[in-house]
Amino acid sequence: MITLVARPAPSRFWSWATPVLAVLATMLAGGGLFALLGSDPFEAIRVIFWDPLFGANAGYFRGQLFIKAGPLILIAAGLAVGFRAGIWNIGAEGQYIIGALCGAAVALAAFPAESALIFPAMVLAGAFGGWVWGMIPALLKNRFGASEILVSLMLVYVAQNLLAWAAFGPLKNPAGFGFPGSRNLQQYPSAHNAELIAGSGVHWGVVAGIAALIGTYVLMNRHIAGFRIQVAGDAPKAARFAGVAPARLVGFCLGLSGALAGLAGMFEVAGPSGQITDSFNAGYGFTSIIVAFLGRLNPVGILLAGLLMALTYIGGDMAQLTLRLPAAAIQVFQGMLLFFLLGMDLLTNYTVQWGKARA
Repeated sequence: MITLVARPAPSRFWSWATPVLAVLATMLAGGGLFALLGSDPFEAIRVIFWDPLFGANAGYFRGQLFIKAGPLILIAAGLAVGFRAGIWNIGAEGQYIIGALCGAAVALAAFPAESALIFPAMVLAGAFGGWVWGMIPALLKNRFGASEILVSLMLVYVAQNLLAWAAFGPLKNPAGFGFPGSRNLQQYPSAHNAELIAGSGVHWGVVAGIAALIGTYVLMNRHIAGFRIQVAGDAPKAARFAGVAPARLVGFCLGLSGALAGLAGMFEVAGPSGQITDSFNAGYGFTSIIVAFLGRLNPVGILLAGLLMALTYIGGDMAQLTLRLPAAAIQVFQGMLLFFLLGMDLLTNYTVQWGKARA
């Protein structure tokens, strides 16, 4: 018989060992999945994890690594703050979309004018749009006790419909021959989020992601607000006794994560994506939840986890092209990572005993 015995305190060793074990378990289970689909599991794992870094054309794919990791890291940094406080923003995908819409709307309203103020205005609009979308579940939770999990998640579908409406309506390119989608912002110098170093994949979104990690580290480890956030997550009753205002904390965490998700959407639409389309959202908001947990809600861990998840995006695309693997199989492979991480997290708080259970 297997018995789980609660540890007196969470194990620091297993807290950092379980992400590594989860990655290895994902490779094993994913290899079995690829074998069932008729592909060589060893070749599939090599294509996903090795070829983008060390294979042919690795220089190009390393640049793509930063492009994919930028929005994941930026969104996950904001989510981690809320998760530490026990405030669960599951709708970062919607905030990402609204930030992109607001940023693109500012640029398209100014087109074809050229000004150094356009891009900073887009940054402010993107952050503000994401913040507003994040504050909706915060206000409903504080006023009516609504679940921020359900409200933020349902708002993703509202944002997706707004995206389709904008792509077919007010933001549609008037010179696009009737096709849905906005003008290409990559061809609008004042609004283009170009690479800072050609071929590196590093643009302002990547810089903002690193800045967000540094900012959240300072907040959580060097500021009284970070202490209150951690106390609220570990001992809510003690936090209220110490004078922490729950409503203010909810607003701060959901607003911060929404603003960072909105920034990620703005940097994406102004850079790698280039335009608003009805299929603009790529699931970064949901994947960032995996990044946050895989990184143990720690800035350094989030940086490494973001790069790892970006690698699965790039390697997954390569596997689809070279091994004819379906896109759904790659999505299942990414989902396995969170599944194994959550399962193995038991080792952080429990020890496993074999044999007859004690009375």
